[in-house]
Amino acid sequence: MERKFEILIVDDDVGLSLNLRDILEEQGYSVAVAYDGQTALTLSREKKLDLAIIDIRLPDMLGDSVINELSGVSPRTEYILMTGYASLESAVEAVRSKNIISYEIKPFDIDRLKLLIDQVAQRKRAEEDVLRQKTIVEERTAKLREAYLTLKKTHLESVKVLAEAIDAKDPYTRGHSDRVKKMSLRLALSLGLTEDKLEILEYGALLHDIGKIGINDGILQKAGCLTPEEFQLIQEHPLIGVKIVEGIEFFEDMIPLIRNHHERFDGCGYPDGLMGEAIPLGARIIAISDAFDAMTSLRPHRPLLPLEDVLVEMERGKGRQFDPKILEVFLREEIYRFRDKIAQPLSYKRSVESVNY
Repeated sequence: MERKFEILIVDDDVGLSLNLRDILEEQGYSVAVAYDGQTALTLSREKKLDLAIIDIRLPDMLGDSVINELSGVSPRTEYILMTGYASLESAVEAVRSKNIISYEIKPFDIDRLKLLIDQVAQRKRAEEDVLRQKTIVEERTAKLREAYLTLKKTHLESVKVLAEAIDAKDPYTRGHSDRVKKMSLRLALSLGLTEDKLEILEYGALLHDIGKIGINDGILQKAGCLTPEEFQLIQEHPLIGVKIVEGIEFFEDMIPLIRNHHERFDGCGYPDGLMGEAIPLGARIIAISDAFDAMTSLRPHRPLLPLEDVLVEMERGKGRQFDPKILEVFLREEIYRFRDKIAQPLSYKRSVESVNY
């Protein structure tokens, strides 16, 4: 039910006040009457006043003093100031005051006053409607945001479980997907990616190797070099990954990252042979993080590579396997994190292509 427009009449002229109250109540307004300033202040604390019609001369205080005190109690209340002793100076000073919308001289035109009050009531109702709608929108937005964050958390936890399932197939790369995610996000932040792109990259990096679920464990964990046939099977994992997630709307934006993280900047990668910037940006980022983590992880078919050798291989891949601009940022921002963490065994050269499958 719509709240009634609240009006307070403050005037020591009892007959005028009661007559005006009756007229305004017939118009559907809720009207209270006070015959002095103190009573007006008391009533203002009990009601949500929209408008106060105040005589400038009251028995105990001036009307503008009442307005000053009322403004502290009810800042949204507006005022019509009335007087039987008009002067141009007092009228100008009154309408300059905060929330005083009119200065009426007694005897006033009742039809004009009714029209003025109707206009104020319509405007304030419109303002309240806007405020109410804004509040509803804010509440609904907050609920949707909360639901989205809950759903996002649920999806992220599910993706982490999948990533752990991938890594569990190969004990030598335990935690690989999470490390690739962290490196990729740091690199993406340095490149200035937007929040929505970062979110897609986070999920895409965690799931980039999901297709390895469909690869035989014997091939993934093989201690020796892969045969051409085995390497061809390994190269199927991006497409297997796409088949696993396609049809699930939430993963739609991650598909290019899963599919194309083994493309090469020179166009010699797989599965689509994309070249340069035709490779999705997220896939180019993951490719660098993926290769670096592969080379700095202990594998069954080779000893741990020294950091110096890893850097040589990364540089060798600039413009060939990796986007050169992104690689420069990676080498500048990321490598120092690993200098004290990577053991330094005897130098052992190996092509990046053979360690990053």
